[in-house]
Amino acid sequence: MKRNRLGRSGLHVSEIGLGTMTFGTQITDKNECFKIMNHSVEKGINFFDTAEVYPIPPTKDLAGLTEEIIGEWLSGKPREQVLIASKVAGPAHGWFNPPIREGNNTIDGLFIRKAIEGSLKRLKTDYIDLYQIHWPDPVMRMEDTLETLDLLVKEGKVRSIGCSNETAYGLMKALWSADENGWRRFDTIQNNFSLNNRRFEDELAQVCDLENVSLLPYSPLAGGVLSGKYNGEAPKNSRFYDYLKNGLPRQKAMAKRFVNPKSLALTEKLMHIAKGHEIHPVTLATAWSKQHSFVASTLIGVTSLKQLDPILSAAGLELSSEVMEEIDIACSEILYPMG
Repeated sequence: MKRNRLGRSGLHVSEIGLGTMTFGTQITDKNECFKIMNHSVEKGINFFDTAEVYPIPPTKDLAGLTEEIIGEWLSGKPREQVLIASKVAGPAHGWFNPPIREGNNTIDGLFIRKAIEGSLKRLKTDYIDLYQIHWPDPVMRMEDTLETLDLLVKEGKVRSIGCSNETAYGLMKALWSADENGWRRFDTIQNNFSLNNRRFEDELAQVCDLENVSLLPYSPLAGGVLSGKYNGEAPKNSRFYDYLKNGLPRQKAMAKRFVNPKSLALTEKLMHIAKGHEIHPVTLATAWSKQHSFVASTLIGVTSLKQLDPILSAAGLELSSEVMEEIDIACSEILYPMG
């Protein structure tokens, strides 16, 4: 599997990375998690992404369980076999209050250190390859975050740093502050990016290309919508079916953003394109995601081992200009289906 450099760092990650937010909730069998990680490594994946709040949906009782599962799997294996990325929870923009540190999610020196010590313990390792800010705080001083991250790199606890769910302004502000103070700059940004959500291309793509920051797209299958499973009666064991029926108000709002008439209409068009070129819809969506100059590793997530192979079929696959043009036409006909 092809490997790409993370930003300006010396780290090279597989073009497809394994997201693990389902480990502990949607996948409750630890052995299934181990099988998924083993199979991923066998197929060339060297990059796992997690967070201190995982699994999703986050709860106070389960927060950190995903890191514990990865740590148990990693124990006894060569540490250099995989690159591990994790995240410190930020304030989540009021969307919800991450159930960490009694809801006190300040991303300053004190709480960043508390967060990373907890992650290192659960992951059973003495360093994290990529440490990210899960949600930014656009009001607080950026220096309060970056200075501590720079120190963690110098102390050998972190190799590279990044942000997530960030804006073009926030990313540029962070890069400027790091350069101004001689600190380590963000090598990565992890944002939502898929065929159903191409907003990253509006502004952030240019920032990444010009500043050598790598995107790590999450939800490249638009929460599973691009597989086509919601085009028709939603499967009863699916996340968004559960959110729409039993979820909290924020979960229902999230589900309606992902599953709505526009997103389903575009998905239908994309499924038609995939069928015409004899490509699995999941393979098409994954291949499209990684076929951008600013993308280093497309982060995929599964709820069972059998879901991996159609995704991994995108490894090394480059969509033709004809396919890319058909996709662009379909997307132009249904703009911003996720809002």
